[in-house]
Amino acid sequence: MALLDLPLKRKLAKQEQPEDALTGTPVSRFSRHLILCLVGLVMLYPLLWLVSSSMKPSNDIFRQLGLWPENWDFSNYAQGWTALDQPFHVYLINSMIVVIFSIIGNIFSCALAAYAFARMEFTGRKLFFALMLGTLMLPGHVLLVPQYIIFSQLGWLDTYLPLIVPNFMATNAFFIFLMVQFMKSLPKELDDAAQIDGCGPFRTFIRVILPLCVPAMATTAIFTFISTWNEFFGPLLYIQNQDLYTVPLALRAFMDSEGQSMWGPMFAMSVVSIAPIIGFFIAGQKYLINGIATTGLK
Repeated sequence: MALLDLPLKRKLAKQEQPEDALTGTPVSRFSRHLILCLVGLVMLYPLLWLVSSSMKPSNDIFRQLGLWPENWDFSNYAQGWTALDQPFHVYLINSMIVVIFSIIGNIFSCALAAYAFARMEFTGRKLFFALMLGTLMLPGHVLLVPQYIIFSQLGWLDTYLPLIVPNFMATNAFFIFLMVQFMKSLPKELDDAAQIDGCGPFRTFIRVILPLCVPAMATTAIFTFISTWNEFFGPLLYIQNQDLYTVPLALRAFMDSEGQSMWGPMFAMSVVSIAPIIGFFIAGQKYLINGIATTGLK
């Protein structure tokens, strides 16, 4: 019996070797984790310095570069909240309005376009898909003047429409590609079963495909939230009314035309503006990892 078990033991030992080679010895694992922690601290230092500077008097921010303030000053948050024409929560609400509609538009329109490319057969599908991917290489600045002229003629200047409406037109090729890769991983038998039950293409998309694309949609939502929340040039180009300012424009308003700035209040409001991004990312981190892992973006 021992001789019969010997080949089995050798086979099991060979199967365990790749895992041992990947994990390594305890010393090597500790070294890797230590290096990752040190790199993480280096990457977090600017954020920690920002938080620390938001609790210092303005005169000490660039005089004292350490992370621990010598003189604590929490009044920067109260001053920054009311330093502009409107309380800072108005600008947070403005940004949230743009972000929410942008997320809805990107998810629904890009999912529809991805469903057509991934699950439907039509003439020129590969050509149109290649042209769509080709738009990723098109510099965004090339479109600025034509878009501005169009929005100006539509009377959309000084409104949120130029920032929101394009997201309902499936203009982001990256999100379409991400969802196409995810939908291709779903079994084709799902579409056949839906057709047998009398579902058309749109009903199949709504009832069958869309509920299964939650990881990809969550990834799209997170990326859209971060990019839209941090967008500066678009609101700067289309919005003139200060009551409609988004958070990036409001932070820019802390600096005057001569380059002087209310550093303490500005850093305090910068910390406030980062909090929604961190919270949204932490809430959707699990879906983000699943979405990237199942779309081939590794």
